[in-house]
Amino acid sequence: MGRGLHGRGALFDVDPPGLVPRLVGLRPHQHRVCTVEYERELPLLVLTGARGVGKSAVLRELRAAYKGHTPVAFVDCADPEFAAPPTGRPAEAWSPLAQALLVAAEQLAEPVTGAGRIQFPRLMAGLVAVAAAGWEDADSGRIRREVERILLLNESAARITGLAGRWAGRVAAKVVAAATGTGALLTAAVETTLESLAEGMAGRRRQRAATWYRDYPNAGGHAERGLMLLSGHFRAGGTSREHAERFLVRAMLADLADAYAGVLARMQRIGRPLVLVDNAQTAPGAGLIDAVLRDRADGVADQVVFVAGLRGDGAHLRNAVRRELPQVVRRSGWTPDPAAPSSRALVVSLSPLSPDDTLHIVGAARDLLPVPPQLPHATHRLTGGNPLGITVLAEASAQHPDAASLGDLLVADVRLAEDQEAVPAYRELLDRLVPADRLEELTVLAAAHDHDSACALAGALLPDTFGPADVRALQARLAEEGLPVVPEQFVGSPFVRTLLLLRLHHRDTDHARWRLAHEALIRHYAPAAGATDPHARFRLHHQLALGVDESAIAHLRDSFASLDPLAWLTALRFLASAPYFHAHDADGRDFTGRDDRRAAVALGRLQRDDSVPAGADPVLHLRMRRLLHAVWKVTDPLVLPDPEVCDRMRFELEQLSNLRPAGSALLWRASREWPEDALLGRPLRIPGDDDRDDEGA
Repeated sequence: MGRGLHGRGALFDVDPPGLVPRLVGLRPHQHRVCTVEYERELPLLVLTGARGVGKSAVLRELRAAYKGHTPVAFVDCADPEFAAPPTGRPAEAWSPLAQALLVAAEQLAEPVTGAGRIQFPRLMAGLVAVAAAGWEDADSGRIRREVERILLLNESAARITGLAGRWAGRVAAKVVAAATGTGALLTAAVETTLESLAEGMAGRRRQRAATWYRDYPNAGGHAERGLMLLSGHFRAGGTSREHAERFLVRAMLADLADAYAGVLARMQRIGRPLVLVDNAQTAPGAGLIDAVLRDRADGVADQVVFVAGLRGDGAHLRNAVRRELPQVVRRSGWTPDPAAPSSRALVVSLSPLSPDDTLHIVGAARDLLPVPPQLPHATHRLTGGNPLGITVLAEASAQHPDAASLGDLLVADVRLAEDQEAVPAYRELLDRLVPADRLEELTVLAAAHDHDSACALAGALLPDTFGPADVRALQARLAEEGLPVVPEQFVGSPFVRTLLLLRLHHRDTDHARWRLAHEALIRHYAPAAGATDPHARFRLHHQLALGVDESAIAHLRDSFASLDPLAWLTALRFLASAPYFHAHDADGRDFTGRDDRRAAVALGRLQRDDSVPAGADPVLHLRMRRLLHAVWKVTDPLVLPDPEVCDRMRFELEQLSNLRPAGSALLWRASREWPEDALLGRPLRIPGDDDRDDEGA
């Protein structure tokens, strides 16, 4: 793998070969063959995951690994060139997929080691027929530019070298003259293109290419009529255009098959062609994938390796074979269902990076700078192994080596490239991890736990035009983008939620919107008069986020003797997950200092005997206060784990285990496991949950 790409060996390994080398038949970065996993029919590989998991990085690495060794094309569907027709080109004569085929073929045509340039006569003829439908009011200059670019797909290396495509220029002149003369414009363009193919080609293979469109449906064995029908279907739009586009895809694949046909070609070309499609959830990716899958299901075989990066989980590929990344290290086990085109896809979800990967990335970024011992673990805990998050935080750490916490790194300016403006790291991450058109709404709704609480927040802080239906649509959007669906959290990804809440906190210098959001949720979860209080922990969670800890302490104290130990530990963990982005004074109010007083409270250095309510056991009350602040501190994803506070948490839980004989085992296990989890950058595990999972298995 290239420098900086970690945790993807299942795709890139050289010996034994990873998944992509087994598909291409060539080891990455080498001109050495390897045994292919599939001799005849091969899967279309789809890499899935949310934003930032490294799909684009993998595809770029594949391009670098195989460029110059075997034909490679890289198509980023998010590129502006696929968003709209170029100036002057009418929409009926252009589509994102047709443009993508042109871009892909231009790259695939390039010579590689041991083999010359690939020509695309079939695709060239089809693209000219499509473009000609938009020449009715075009000037000769625009027609010439469009034709010359397309015709260069059929140029050999000898013609391009030194002659700069003079043959294509001559053919373009013929097409322009025919298209701007009297008679039917499209017919003239098609006739001239087919004539130029016949003039410029020799041999049986070239003749097959010139007559290939005879097999277009209803062409009656006439290539000219086939191209006219293709152009008409394309111009009609809708399903007719999809039919024409599918034939254009087939044309490109047929041209590639010709380039590999014959003994000499097979000796020269030792790796299968590779087409990389990034951001395939948008046009032209969806159409390209569908066309390839449907043709393969219909028995139209090809030997092209397609690798697509798809945001989300690819749920629309309902019958695809699905694998986790570790499952394809040696074999993929892919077998298609003859009755389901989507089963021709092999969907592989990109797993999070490991703590070891995080350690290596942080170490490489800091270079000769010493790495704080807790920084890699804390980085992995915060990001959940998200490669983009790890990379940006590692770079921020290198640029700000004296930062005391991950929170400081996130608000510090980071410059990821010399020509890029320095911006706070959390803004850089949010720009790339969440939909830009919904950033403002998500910033507010990140504090919510479900649809109802999100609606309460929207009613308090968002415009009246954003209602319950918009909340549901945004929930669906997040799921489609691959963010996990987690009970009791509107934004399921802890990393993304933390970044959004950090942005909410920094929206105003006085943190007014931050306070308004939590106050709205406190009101939302308030019990009705005379009713029970089923949502107490949610209300206390948001009170704690505002620095008010008395009610949370009282709840933990009063429920300790009566609540099941597992439920009590779960409540403690949930309350202590309240975000802490700003210091508070002794009365819970924001103040401008930067010190974090939770450690001092946990260690008993800010003991407040006067805060014990009348009638409460002062020893138990103060122990609960110390424990709550200890768990709050060590589980905060924005700070480095504090061994001293972890030890205090161990001690307090151990002492509590002595007070509950029936629940002693669970509390004692938590006293051992929670400090270990915190120091290793893992979420705190509830001991009883582990037991139940084992029983269920």
